[in-house]
Amino acid sequence: MAERAGRQVAVPRADLLAAAGKTIRDVMAPGLTVLFCGINPSLTSGATGWHFAHPGNRFWRALHDAGLTPRQLRPAEQRELLDYGLGITNLVPRATAKASDVEPTELRAGARRLRRLVARQHPTWVAVVGVTAYRTAFDSPAAKVGPQDATLGAAQVWVLPNPSGLNAHYTPAGLAAEFTRLREAAMSGRPP
Repeated sequence: MAERAGRQVAVPRADLLAAAGKTIRDVMAPGLTVLFCGINPSLTSGATGWHFAHPGNRFWRALHDAGLTPRQLRPAEQRELLDYGLGITNLVPRATAKASDVEPTELRAGARRLRRLVARQHPTWVAVVGVTAYRTAFDSPAAKVGPQDATLGAAQVWVLPNPSGLNAHYTPAGLAAEFTRLREAAMSGRPP
């Protein structure tokens, strides 16, 4: 998904197909309040270089609806997250058409990479976006959405629902409620 004059425009199919396997840069700085960790980039994200860029993804809306950003940012504005103490990375760096195209071994390797990243960057919270991916990556089959007992170094861990438009279990209001729970915990400065 590309943006022109503030509006989204379709990414040509050939560009989407060429994006398979591409990686995108993390949005990160030391000492973030919350580091969001997606499963992996979509083909739209791979084509644009922007996290959560697919037009059906509700991540940016959930951030705003939860009060984590003062307005709804567009994917192309992802670097502005740093101004709010927020960042984004992925468990698996390569872009795929579907999250189900990611192998369990890649998710487990992504968990190891995330641990190293957190040890270097020292975020207060790590919010993994997608409970099923979290269960596999961190060998926590009973994990549920919300705060986790496990930590990554000194960082508290929170699991959020996958904001993909394909996740019919959560409405936009339901996603906002879960993101709000995280915001309240993160802004309180206390573990849940």
